[in-house]
Amino acid sequence: MSMLAWLLEKAAAGSDGQSYWWIAPVFGQAEIAFRRMARQLKRVPGVKTNQTAMTITLPDGQRIVFKSGERPDDLYGEDVYAVVMDEASRMREEAWHAIRSTLTATRGPVRIIGNVKGRKNWFYTLARDAEKGSSDMGYHKMTCWDAVEAGVLNRDEIEASQRDFERLGRLGAWKQLYMAEAAADGDNPFGLEAIQACLTDGYSDERPIVAGVDLAGRGAQNINPASETLDRDYTAIVLLDKHGHATLLRQFRKDPVATGDEIARVIRKTPVLIDSTGAGDETVLRLQRRGDMRVEGFRYTEPSRQDLLEGLAHAIAAQAVRFPDEPGEEGAPSLVEQLEAFEYDYSASGVLRFRAPKGMHDDAVMALALAVKKLPWRRTHVQTPTDIASPDGSRWTGDAEGEAWRKYQESLKPTQQGYTGKEDQVRSIPFPVVVGRDSRWSGGDA
Repeated sequence: MSMLAWLLEKAAAGSDGQSYWWIAPVFGQAEIAFRRMARQLKRVPGVKTNQTAMTITLPDGQRIVFKSGERPDDLYGEDVYAVVMDEASRMREEAWHAIRSTLTATRGPVRIIGNVKGRKNWFYTLARDAEKGSSDMGYHKMTCWDAVEAGVLNRDEIEASQRDFERLGRLGAWKQLYMAEAAADGDNPFGLEAIQACLTDGYSDERPIVAGVDLAGRGAQNINPASETLDRDYTAIVLLDKHGHATLLRQFRKDPVATGDEIARVIRKTPVLIDSTGAGDETVLRLQRRGDMRVEGFRYTEPSRQDLLEGLAHAIAAQAVRFPDEPGEEGAPSLVEQLEAFEYDYSASGVLRFRAPKGMHDDAVMALALAVKKLPWRRTHVQTPTDIASPDGSRWTGDAEGEAWRKYQESLKPTQQGYTGKEDQVRSIPFPVVVGRDSRWSGGDA
């Protein structure tokens, strides 16, 4: 509210035709601010509001415009006289570059606000420069306790929120949201250091053995209003070789028919797992009907999507998947940018999920997760367990890849080794674990 008041004051002191911007990560968040300002000004004579364009025109002709920062290229070209960037930690750095260029001719001020979200982002870096006392910048920090002291928030509710996060083992996330204290990993579910450890100098030259495809607008979690879905979302393709190294990553926007043709051209006969959520089914069916591809569909649900991302997190932690840090195509954020932007999300029922923040794409991440799930995981070094019942009732002896193990494997209905096949009861195991009827073990060089 204080930022809305500041922007209104700047606009009221301006001249006819001047523009003043409020930028949020996505249109839905910008609309929140628009509604609040419009509500405060609805009885002011001469003020005009346009819900469709999300603009407020003051009596003297100054325009306050509420916009999304999701597509930075759309922000260039205007001369702007003051800007507020809301939830800036969830915006791409390119949005800041575009905003800065709009203020150059006018020398207009900008206020950049938002929650802390790790240390590896432009917002955190800029805040540190301001904190050091840069002559043209100011730094301000408010915590939950400042808000409690001011009578804005309730102390009991804040203490309850801290207990809730502690129960989930995510105190770092609470400190970021409520105390503005950055966590080293930004509470990233993949781990920023783990992501960096998986980087390679380039794509693998070896033959790909699996592929994953995330279709534009199909089951994505980060989409803006439905009318803009296909324009804003990307189809992503990832191919991996037998070592889990990426051989190719594509991100593009095409109509459904052209998308299917591009997938067929890139994938060829490589076994592929494709997002078949919603209308994605038709694309999968069309590719399967060709008869010259090995296509399997994967339907996104909340549990299956979370399971898929947890599998990717395990693969990244073990460096079982490798990829280069290459720029994204057609304005899409790179795979590494998308991975590093992921965060934990807590539902009202306390369920922990992995999410890309609003305004950030997750297409390449989901394609990579699908490819990882498609990999034929196998143990190359297995240490024989001791005193664990084998499926036939005897004890494990000698080679863990012996007859008892083979019989047990044949009794499974797996999509990968060590998975019971009971998808409604047990999540898939990202890395195969030797499983007895009642016991599970892992260790050694496994």
